[in-house]
Amino acid sequence: MFGICELANIPLRFEANDRSEIVSQVLFGECFEITETIKNWMRIKLHDDQYEGWIDNKQGRIITEEAYLKVTNVPIVLNTDLVEYISTKDNMLIPIPLGASLSFLAFPEINIFGYFFEGIRSIGLQPKSNLIATAFQYLNAPYLWGGKTPFGIDCSGFTQMVYKLNGYPLLRDAAQQATLGEALSFIEESEPGDLAFFDNEEGKIIHVGIIMNDNYIIHASGKVRIDRLDHLGIFNAETNRHTHKLRVIKRII
Repeated sequence: MFGICELANIPLRFEANDRSEIVSQVLFGECFEITETIKNWMRIKLHDDQYEGWIDNKQGRIITEEAYLKVTNVPIVLNTDLVEYISTKDNMLIPIPLGASLSFLAFPEINIFGYFFEGIRSIGLQPKSNLIATAFQYLNAPYLWGGKTPFGIDCSGFTQMVYKLNGYPLLRDAAQQATLGEALSFIEESEPGDLAFFDNEEGKIIHVGIIMNDNYIIHASGKVRIDRLDHLGIFNAETNRHTHKLRVIKRII
């Protein structure tokens, strides 16, 4: 079975209950495969990044395999404003966040409620130079484990959404993203839009951010913020200390 999200964003949980950890979010318009059902819960696999978890079955709509294949085989169309509204034929408004998918609106057999969208949208690949401007749209967004929106986002959700809005797919978790791209030897070789990854004492990659000009980095830590980056890691001028230990810099595009 297959499904689609028609709410602003819904929690994707580790286990099939409302108290379980939120591992990610499903944004409006995102499609998924249903791999298991238990009572009021569906285990799903998101199409875009293959991430898996559980959602309340009241928060997703079942669609046919034919519809799923149709909407996932066209270029992704995304909302590029901080928050926008989807309208219905009955003049109801549904708020949607930055990065919500609008691709299915073009298919009447899927868009059965007559949703329409009049806001700004993006489609296809954007220049790498656009990544930092996109990242600034999330500036000061509060940190939220598993979050993917300007109203709550984690470090890898931030990098994933910034890249997605510019047409470049990334995996969901920082450690997964670190497997992509080309490793650079020095910070001096990096350019705006490259990703910097950071590890813990056990050598596990636990954090990621987007490199800016002049040895600055934008990343989600407490909130989406800008800090200094050096060969040791991220330096927070407010606390006068390094907060994250640099592991590797990757050029994805």
